[in-house]
Amino acid sequence: MRFVVTGEWTRNRLLKAIVACFLAYTAILWITNFGLYFSKMSLYPSSVVDYFRGNEEKFLEPRSWIGLLEQLHFHSFAMGILLLTLTHLLLFVPVSMRVKAFGICGAFTFGIVGELSGWTVRYLSPVFAYLKVASFVCLQGVILWLMIVVARALWMSSPSAYSVGEGGPPPRIP
Repeated sequence: MRFVVTGEWTRNRLLKAIVACFLAYTAILWITNFGLYFSKMSLYPSSVVDYFRGNEEKFLEPRSWIGLLEQLHFHSFAMGILLLTLTHLLLFVPVSMRVKAFGICGAFTFGIVGELSGWTVRYLSPVFAYLKVASFVCLQGVILWLMIVVARALWMSSPSAYSVGEGGPPPRIP
C-alpha cells in the first residue's frame, strides 16, 4: 500500500510488473466476456429474452432458478474482487475526484445491474432485456476505461494522486 500512496508504484519495477500482469489478465477477462456473452446472446433484446425465458421454436429451455443462483453466486464474488481491485488502483491515479467517483460508481452499479437484470428478464418482464444489454455494454466500457487509465498512469510514471510535487498538485490524466 505504501508504494501506491507514495507514488513509488510507477518506479518500483516489481510492483509495476505485478500491476501490468493484473491488467493483462483483466484484458483477457474483458475479451472473453464478449466471447461468452455473444455465444449465448446478442445485443438484440429478443436474444436476451430467448436466453433467459427460453424459446420453444429454437429449442431453448428457460434458465432455472438454481442456474441463475449459481451464476450470481460465482459472478458476485469474482466481479466484486475484479472491480474492487480496478477501482482501488484508480484511487491512486492523478485524476479528479469526480472522475474517480464516476469510475467507481459506474463500475459497481453496472456490475450489479448486469448480474440482477437476468433475473428480472426471467421472472418479471422481457422489457428488462434492454437493461441487460445496456448494463453489459456499459460495464465493458467502464472496465476498459479503468484498464486504460491505470495503465496510462503506470507507464507514464505519473505521480501518486496523494503526493504534491513542487509547485502544486500532481498533473491530471485526462
